[in-house]
Amino acid sequence: MKETVLGIIGGSGVYDIPGLVNPQWRHIDTPWGEPSDELLFAELDGQKLVFLPRHGRGHRIPPSELNYQANIDAMKRAGVTDILSVSAVGSLREDLPPGTFVVVDQFIDRSFARVKSFFGTGCVAHVGLGHPVCGRLGDCAQEALRELGIPHQRGGTYVVMEGPQFSTLAESILYRSWGAHVIGMTNMPEAKLAREAEICYATIAMVTDYDCWHPDHDHVTVDAIVKVLLENADKARELVRHVAPKLKDRPSACPKGCDHALDFALITAQDKRDPALLAKLDAVAGRVLGK
Repeated sequence: MKETVLGIIGGSGVYDIPGLVNPQWRHIDTPWGEPSDELLFAELDGQKLVFLPRHGRGHRIPPSELNYQANIDAMKRAGVTDILSVSAVGSLREDLPPGTFVVVDQFIDRSFARVKSFFGTGCVAHVGLGHPVCGRLGDCAQEALRELGIPHQRGGTYVVMEGPQFSTLAESILYRSWGAHVIGMTNMPEAKLAREAEICYATIAMVTDYDCWHPDHDHVTVDAIVKVLLENADKARELVRHVAPKLKDRPSACPKGCDHALDFALITAQDKRDPALLAKLDAVAGRVLGK
């Protein structure tokens, strides 16, 4: 059995969990630049956890300026095997009201100003992304949500917009016509990079309000949204507490293939690979580059 190290990427409220043992903030150097913040290493009921505040403590960094490469590389260097991404989203469906959690299984990536791969000129790779999240992690999250009695839906499509502005009404209506369920700004290219780094990844999308397609959207107050955000943070902490022990008995290889995503991904001939880029890929792709 491979030791599980559960990484949590989310807001500051998610990692403020009673019962954390030996919590310690550590800076992780990466060849891709600075991650959003230090990483919080801790244990919970014997399970190793690593928390990363996605926007930095105090929410300093907007979605388009996040260093997604550094964040995922830092998680890999910290020994993380599984990532649970917790994200606030708007709802594109009447049947997904504020307070609902969605265990996402698909993405539509509408971001355009972000670096989306660790690979490039000098070492080209193409990973499969037909199923962009790990079903094993999704099963564990769904089971925990059910046990906690948190309103949730298993399965849904998350539209990732560039931001920082919210959608226009025309865009919101368009995304609904595509059959999407929720909309947010942060999970791409995070999910793509996690796959390249061979880390199992799952998204829990927490609905804070309806997107602007909804006739009541303009009447939603900031106080109402903040109230839902705080309630969602409470639920997210409980979710982490319940998910962590379910992941202790991790199979030696992910049955979904997440931890072997690079087996057939590298296409650049070995004698044409750029040594400088290979050096940066030591953590992310060291398993296959060492062959």
